[in-house]
Amino acid sequence: MEKVSIDGLDNEPRVADVQKHASSPLNLSDMAMNYYELEPGDSFSGGLHTHMNQEEVFYVIEGTATFETMDGEVEVGADEVVRFAPGEYQEGKNESDDRIKALALGAPQDAGETRSALPCEECGADYHVAVVDESGVTLECPDCGNVIEM
Repeated sequence: MEKVSIDGLDNEPRVADVQKHASSPLNLSDMAMNYYELEPGDSFSGGLHTHMNQEEVFYVIEGTATFETMDGEVEVGADEVVRFAPGEYQEGKNESDDRIKALALGAPQDAGETRSALPCEECGADYHVAVVDESGVTLECPDCGNVIEM
């Protein structure tokens, strides 16, 4: 058994006010787990995206998250859960005036290729592949190699 306190986890904010990774502290091997707190205007991810190998589940603890999908928007309120299949585009945001607290779960832990629904301005490809490293996130066109720094 492994146990951690959310308060004890390091905050590693990117596009959310609070983003805490619980996977390593819990020694998770088959799924990813992150805790988020979103201020108004914050996002879980920073853009419409999908993981090609990973399904994602968001449990909203407090507040109301708005998820944009290719089919429109859906609101997910406190004590509600939403699931996205591998290859299904989504972006969760805080479009309210209240803070959101939520857990994000992904399985398998290795998300595989992450695609952004941002078309390439150079060649017209439908998406870019997200590359995440210590310096941040870049988007690379799979067809022409065009790179967008985030």
